[in-house]
Amino acid sequence: MKNKLVLPFTLVLIFLISNFMAYTQTNILLQTTAGDIKVLLYDETPQHRDNFIKLVKDGYYDGVLFHRVIPQFMIQTGDPDSKNATADQHLGVGGPNYKIPAEIHPQYFHKKGALAAARQGDAVNPKKESSGSQFYIVQGAPLTNGQLDALQSSGKHTTFTPEQRQAYTTIGGTPHLDAAYTVFGEVTEGLEIVDQIASASTDSRNRPKSDIRIIHATIIK
Repeated sequence: MKNKLVLPFTLVLIFLISNFMAYTQTNILLQTTAGDIKVLLYDETPQHRDNFIKLVKDGYYDGVLFHRVIPQFMIQTGDPDSKNATADQHLGVGGPNYKIPAEIHPQYFHKKGALAAARQGDAVNPKKESSGSQFYIVQGAPLTNGQLDALQSSGKHTTFTPEQRQAYTTIGGTPHLDAAYTVFGEVTEGLEIVDQIASASTDSRNRPKSDIRIIHATIIK
């Protein structure tokens, strides 16, 4: 009789755990002057997830500019110095006085819509630690299988998985950044807003000539 009861109980427990895990996934709404972008944070990158949640709750991102925008590459934001920046002010070095240890996982790669942490280069940051606040969203562009093969044979990328090939040859991305930066989430709604921001006219420093900013970031269900 005990054995008969164990299986249904186990199934119920698995169902409850899976639903709890789904419920606890964190979604963030970035309300920007160009439109809304919704992102999902990955639980497998807990330090980046928790840091992002904290900054959102503190209102850290409210008012920051997209200070670096490169079409068919990415849009970057999160520099607190950009909130009241003058038109000629150099941006991209601001942030809290800490870094986040790298949480690089092969299953999370730089497909279009990937949410990843900015960081300093390897020469001064060999551990690939992330900026405490700055992040970017990948726009990228579709690549051919031939281009992916060339990256792979040159040693600039490990063997592409079928999932990676499918994404990079359809929606596109920036595969040369894989394994070098922490991808900790992805856009679930608003890719057209990412495209719109990426198409903005920029100056010689890749800063949009007309300010584009995050009005408010908030945690949503």
